[in-house]
Amino acid sequence: MPRPTGHRPPPRPANPPGVPARLAALRLLDAVLRRGLAIEQALDASTQGLAPSDRGLAHAIAAEALRRLVDLDDLIDSATRNRLPDDAKARFVLRIALVQALRLGTPPHAAISTALPLVDGGPRKLVHGVFGTLMRQNAVLTDPPALPGDVYARIAGNWGERVADAACAAIAAPPPLDLTLRGGASAEGESLLPGHVRVAAGTSIPEHEGFAEGDWWVQDIAASLPARLIGSGSGRALDLCAAPGGKTLQLAAAGWDVTAVDASESRLARLHENLERTGLSATVIAADLLKWEPGFEADAVLLDAPCSATGIFRRHPDVLHRVRPRLIAEMAELQAQLLPRAARWVRPGGLMVYATCSLEPEEGEQQIERFLADHPGFAIDPILPDELPEGIPAHPRGWLRTLPGMLADHGGLDGFFMVRLMRVAA
Repeated sequence: MPRPTGHRPPPRPANPPGVPARLAALRLLDAVLRRGLAIEQALDASTQGLAPSDRGLAHAIAAEALRRLVDLDDLIDSATRNRLPDDAKARFVLRIALVQALRLGTPPHAAISTALPLVDGGPRKLVHGVFGTLMRQNAVLTDPPALPGDVYARIAGNWGERVADAACAAIAAPPPLDLTLRGGASAEGESLLPGHVRVAAGTSIPEHEGFAEGDWWVQDIAASLPARLIGSGSGRALDLCAAPGGKTLQLAAAGWDVTAVDASESRLARLHENLERTGLSATVIAADLLKWEPGFEADAVLLDAPCSATGIFRRHPDVLHRVRPRLIAEMAELQAQLLPRAARWVRPGGLMVYATCSLEPEEGEQQIERFLADHPGFAIDPILPDELPEGIPAHPRGWLRTLPGMLADHGGLDGFFMVRLMRVAA
């Protein structure tokens, strides 16, 4: 039956302010948990069209939900008669609402009012009911957070339960920021090594003193150690898998004639920006290292190899949920191809530093033991105590393994493996 002339359906209530940021957070969680993407990979597409403040909020919600995912799911399961499937939209929306109310200081009414528009029909009623039940129960998230069971078991199996427990503590909050200082520059904060300063998490980088002048760049202290192991020099250095470029900047600032190579042109864009900001120079090449050749032998080669990145979970909690044994095995196979290629480019008497931001022995200790067995022309140049922050010991074999729990009283550091090798024969 036709409607009477002039009749209009009642307008749909407008979404409360803040819903677009929560929708972006939902997309980020979906990208990580269902599609296996890194949160940084998904950030631009998931937050397209948002103001910078809403983009930051979406990232903060998703990242905190990933830090607390195991405990959030335990709460949700405690308030439902039948367990929600892991990929149920209602579970995703509840994670977003609960983490805001329980961790990010969002008033519960605002957390739920901006979450409900993300889900329709029966699931909407379910989300509202579960959230209300947990709020009435004064639900809390435990500290430290729990790791996913398989991740805890893998870390404990490789390094012991004490390190796995330290990893739980390490994901409780975003870590502090480390700055690598250029030359004689200085900055306010805690210094754990010459040329290093640590500042609080959440520091506004572009507004921090010395940024515009190019006095420093952001780089976790563990990530700064591989270039420190090469030291200063005036010869030719190769920085392989160079993006986003902190190690290139270190080598250039130390006097080297640097050629920086990476397969990702988009990630190299930040390196170009930092070179311009700092006034440092390097030759930057976008190329696949399995196909590219330098055409010269270098005095120093830094291979910061592609890896599973399980050591950087403090800043990138997505790795706790998307990295599986298959990816670790694939990365180890790629490293086994790159290491001998990089070794060919080191002149006799030259240095090569191999590093990965991984907690997996397959990508570190085992990789180097196999390489040395197959390449007798290389030997470990042992890392010395005065090259490291106090309290970080080198391994008796001469390499370095950084683990959760180290420097815990100072804010911790990322998990890395690194070794300095010398080409002792042609």
